Amino acid sequence: MFEIMNALVLDNVSKSFGELRAVDSLSVQVPTASVYGFLGPNGAGKTTTLRMIISIIKPDSGGISIFGNGSIEQVRARIGYMPEERGLYRKMTARKILAYFGAIKGLTVDQIAQQVPKWLDRVELGDWADKKVEELSRGMHQKLQFAVTVINEPELLILDEPFSGLDPLNQELLKSIIDRMRDEGKTVIFSTHVMHEAEKLCDSILLINKGKVILDGELNRIRSQQSSDVVSVELEGDTTFIETLPMVTKVQLHGSRLEINLSRDSESQQLLKALVDRVRVRAFEIKVPSLHEIFVNLVGASNVEDS
Repeated sequence: MFEIMNALVLDNVSKSFGELRAVDSLSVQVPTASVYGFLGPNGAGKTTTLRMIISIIKPDSGGISIFGNGSIEQVRARIGYMPEERGLYRKMTARKILAYFGAIKGLTVDQIAQQVPKWLDRVELGDWADKKVEELSRGMHQKLQFAVTVINEPELLILDEPFSGLDPLNQELLKSIIDRMRDEGKTVIFSTHVMHEAEKLCDSILLINKGKVILDGELNRIRSQQSSDVVSVELEGDTTFIETLPMVTKVQLHGSRLEINLSRDSESQQLLKALVDRVRVRAFEIKVPSLHEIFVNLVGASNVEDS
């Protein structure tokens, strides 16, 4: 395990393709032993950034440092990368695929003998070990691609849209593996345009749109800093008057609670005072906005997919 504070540093990185500015002056610091989400709508520059990190394409300007080293060639063996466009040899079995890529990544015969069954079991493909790739379902294929990426236990794992195409159970399986890798001191970077995936998994996020940074930092801090105009309350008494209050724009019932939307120039304390005068207030909570809600506010609803 390395002791450098940041696994990855991007310093003012930019990349253009003709007239298109795909990444624009991007500066990022990714802490070690963390899960870091690169978030944004399709076309935001996420994949371009990941490809520059692993040197598939070169930035036009700026610097990239991995484990404190500016040359990826000296640290490539410590990195695992799973691209969005997946591809495995369809005529090979799952077991042979893992052994093959393990050898390419420098594992010894003994290490391969240990790692192959371990990762087949972790991604729940043990019963399919001797099936050809072409016989596997799309979800199985994706889990096998993940196992190929991590067969050599990389210290930095870079995943491009790792959950697309997976059913909810297999999404949870990969998330549990990623959690475990973080607990082991590894760093995981993944890109997604689906906000609830990031909210469940990430310690920190980078939200980009049109190649520019919109938000960057610890997820909990970002959420706590975003203002909310929604208050969740539990009340006793006749609540029909609430919709007539001047600071209220909408009232919705959620179970035993009401969610009250306030106008932008109103304060929650105004609402609380109005409620206390008329009903008994059993609970009063200013809702912390979800990452999806933050994204919609900052980027626009038309750019968001959350399914």
